[in-house]
Amino acid sequence: MASAISANKAELLAIATAVATEKMIDKSIVIEAMEEAIQKSARNRYGAENDIRAKLDPVTGDLRLWRVVEVVEEVEDYFKQVDLKQAEKLEPGAAVGDFIVDPLPPVDLGRIDAQSAKQVIFQKVRDAERERQYEEFKDRANEVITGVIKSVEFGHVIVNLGRAEGVIRRDQQIPREAARVGERVRALITKVERNNRGPQIFLSRAHPDFMKKLFAQEVPEIYDGIIEIKAAARDPGSRAKIGVISHDSSIDPVGACVGMKGSRVQAVVQELQGEKIDIIPWSEDTATFVVNGLQPATVSRVVLDEEEGRIEVVVPDDQLSLAIGRRGQNVRLASQLTGHQIDIMTEEEASEKRQREFSERSKMFEEELDVDETLSQLLVAEGFAELEEVAYVELAELASIEGFDEELAEELQSRATEALERHEDTARAERRELGVEDDLAEMPHLTEQMLVVLGKAGIKTLDDLADLATDELIAKKREAPRRRANADGPPLKRPQRTEDKGGVLGVFGLTEEQGNEIIMAARAHWFEDETPAAEAPAAEAAASDTQEAADADSTQ
Repeated sequence: MASAISANKAELLAIATAVATEKMIDKSIVIEAMEEAIQKSARNRYGAENDIRAKLDPVTGDLRLWRVVEVVEEVEDYFKQVDLKQAEKLEPGAAVGDFIVDPLPPVDLGRIDAQSAKQVIFQKVRDAERERQYEEFKDRANEVITGVIKSVEFGHVIVNLGRAEGVIRRDQQIPREAARVGERVRALITKVERNNRGPQIFLSRAHPDFMKKLFAQEVPEIYDGIIEIKAAARDPGSRAKIGVISHDSSIDPVGACVGMKGSRVQAVVQELQGEKIDIIPWSEDTATFVVNGLQPATVSRVVLDEEEGRIEVVVPDDQLSLAIGRRGQNVRLASQLTGHQIDIMTEEEASEKRQREFSERSKMFEEELDVDETLSQLLVAEGFAELEEVAYVELAELASIEGFDEELAEELQSRATEALERHEDTARAERRELGVEDDLAEMPHLTEQMLVVLGKAGIKTLDDLADLATDELIAKKREAPRRRANADGPPLKRPQRTEDKGGVLGVFGLTEEQGNEIIMAARAHWFEDETPAAEAPAAEAAASDTQEAADADSTQ
């Protein structure tokens, strides 16, 4: 009998050790699961109402089983309580209120009990394994990992990572890349989420950071921090651009990334299924970086509009198709790389645009300021584009224009101010005709022209304005890059430009701070008539006391 018990002890410990090693979890968790399973089986045998505990010694394998009972004067629950007389037999000196141990003989697990115990152990071990997997991967986001393709389900690739599984969703795969079960694959861990079925590990081969990490593996200078990849943009499986900078003036960042005879960059290209990679010197100067980003096209001139976040790039006629690229790929990647919207035009188009703007502004000044064509053209040539600029510029700056004097400058400013007032009066009349309340005119930063736009959008009361979010009010419209030609064929018709809806007043260039001030000012009236909850009873009591005093005086 003793040998049978010894063998059973050894078997329990061997099972615990084997499971812990296989699942790579702590042995104590497996032993705890065994104890829980034995407790459950014992409750099935002795009664589920009993408070039964089990303890398995992790060294000797000894199993102890006991029932915990409370010592009471009068027993109400015979499963969890004993009287003082019975308690004395179990533990001499026991007192009422004590919890004592009632040892139980080991249970002989039947087939059903054994199956139940097995399920408890499996569930406990499975939960521990999932938690271990999550703890292992939760801090590994943005890390490249290698795994084996386990299966392909509905276009999503399931990857065996050894101790867990990851998924490369269809939109995170390189287009036209064949995924074969059993092949090794490298991917970037983008996100790790906790889930009831275990950790969800999301992988990507299309993310720009995957390309960055591959370069860091191939180029020691990037790994050491001597060269830094400042920006990256990808059209997965087709083409990519990276902007690099060297923190050591003696090392050429582009040459280091290309490697001897292109060996370094080719290693990355092969991993990305032949994706062409343009390596570009990064520059703090936006215009220079845009010029570099549009390589291999040659750029004649760059015009920045920092307020709108747009850049106009002028290229020679023979460089237009190259700058745009196949289906707009080159300009699109350059736009992603630099973080600016890029419009590409030829020298001829740029010249036509400048002439059109010059003519429109000259005509506007001629009509609004009642001046001759020569004077209006002179103002435009000096950089004036709006009436506000003429009205509010320093008088000395206006008078310093060649051919101007102080008297002429004062007259021009006076006429510009009068023109602005006329526009304001016209807009005010239109605003009132639209039914926009005068209360909106009291809001900060809003002009009559803005109120007209609000009225046309159906925003006519303070409540209408207060209901808007700041973005809904001031967000600027964003347009897709223009494409004017196909790199492999004849020029294309200019496609219609797609735009985000933007805010109601997006065209006026209000800042986020100004937008917040407008919205908060519009909401202020919501709180003016509210009486604080703590003050309301006091106000009522004061009114009651006043009325009682008045009644007493009238009685006297």
